[in-house]
Amino acid sequence: MPGKPVTDQQVRVYMTDRLHYSQRVAAARAGFSERTARRIEADPRLPSQRKPARGRTVPDPLAAVWDAVLLPILKRDPAVQAVTLMRHLQLTDPEAFPDDRVRRTLERRVRDWRALHGPECDVIFRQTPEPGRMALSDFTDAGTLGVTIGGQLLAHRLYHFVLAYSSWEHVAVVLGGESFTALAENLQNALWTLGGVPHEHRTDSLSAAYRNLDAAAADDVTKRYEAFCAHYGMLASRNNPGEAHENGSVEAHNNHLKVALNQALILRGSRDFATLADWRRFVDELVARRNRRRDAALRIEMAALRPLPARRTTDFTEVVARVTKTGGFLVHSVFYSAPSQLIGQRLRVHVYDDRIEAFLGATHVVTHPRRRGRDDGVRVHCVNYRHVIHALRRKPQALAGSVYRDGLFPRPEYAEAWAAFSAALPRRDACRRMVGLLCLAHDEGCEAELALLIADSLGRGELPEARRLKERLEPPQRALPVDTPVALTELTSFDALLEGCA
Repeated sequence: MPGKPVTDQQVRVYMTDRLHYSQRVAAARAGFSERTARRIEADPRLPSQRKPARGRTVPDPLAAVWDAVLLPILKRDPAVQAVTLMRHLQLTDPEAFPDDRVRRTLERRVRDWRALHGPECDVIFRQTPEPGRMALSDFTDAGTLGVTIGGQLLAHRLYHFVLAYSSWEHVAVVLGGESFTALAENLQNALWTLGGVPHEHRTDSLSAAYRNLDAAAADDVTKRYEAFCAHYGMLASRNNPGEAHENGSVEAHNNHLKVALNQALILRGSRDFATLADWRRFVDELVARRNRRRDAALRIEMAALRPLPARRTTDFTEVVARVTKTGGFLVHSVFYSAPSQLIGQRLRVHVYDDRIEAFLGATHVVTHPRRRGRDDGVRVHCVNYRHVIHALRRKPQALAGSVYRDGLFPRPEYAEAWAAFSAALPRRDACRRMVGLLCLAHDEGCEAELALLIADSLGRGELPEARRLKERLEPPQRALPVDTPVALTELTSFDALLEGCA
């Protein structure tokens, strides 16, 4: 048909039919004219073999500069971009290249040159996971979830543990950075929750754990991590720096996890939680639902896991600190209070991701939630008012100028009471009333109940006073019954028990 080229398939059909039919019939069966049949018989090559090479319809705009100017630059460094070469031509020969008219031509020319003569590209080898063979750990930033605790934005990460075969996962909320402490503590929690140990544990390069460490400290962390894996009988491996796809089994799950958490928060209708424990419980419940879909694969993998060791190993960093006369000690530039009896003593402090625990010898003496230092150099304090309340009884005026005064208030209601006292009373009376409230909370063990009474007093425009609030805290007196009959068991009834034993 006019305007419709003959295909190779039509020619093959024609040549087969020509063995049994006339030229006209074979051409009709193949779908072209008799004249075309005569042309095919004169040249039996297929149409694809007779296509003339397509030549240029316009002159090559890069003919004068490609071999002489651009090709040497590409050979020297194939990473150079086409737009960089375009700007180079415009600088060296502005009359020949006044604008970006040939930019697309240059981009195609550079693309084709790289495909034929450029450096070899890396190849990703997809792996077939084996049951019980590998587990992977990673940290992922959870700031995009917008979770708040009591209205305050929570800056945190998620530790993510994944088995490569069954995709069983364990997730933990991490308040600090990607440290060895956070990895060791949460990895142990994952293994003991799982109930078995894989043959190999893969992480990224853990550069975040070594970022602020000198060479000796980084080497110490490396040895501790290797000792940790040796305790569990796991082979410790890392992917190469910058090659995230080598940790792909957990990298992909990171995104799936955050999408699932975001959707669950949308269904919840709020991203605010009363306490950090509530947010952690929310994460644990979602992960448990996701793991239920993997029960069949997990049963296969559990059969290939190694048993757990007899005990856990060290999952903290130990620091030795001396308790000073200010009633506390420093750990990573953060001040923590301690009972005054410990002043002058050296404590062994176990630093976890979310808490610190101090020991005098083998005796546990104090626990605090862990705090992080500030970048502006201002000292951060973590103070328990119970550690210093006895001293404040004797010196209540020290409260006003104390550097950690704001840290002494156990709840926001106490801080609001101090603000009200400072605004309405002289400094001496304000300190006396505030110390009285703290002493009442300590002596009666009624910190939470007293906070409600303080809020009620402030709400009614009154200044809370310890003596009056104590009267409202005292439970009503109850008279004990005096005429309660008591039945005594006869001793002879025990003989029957002795006979039964005989």
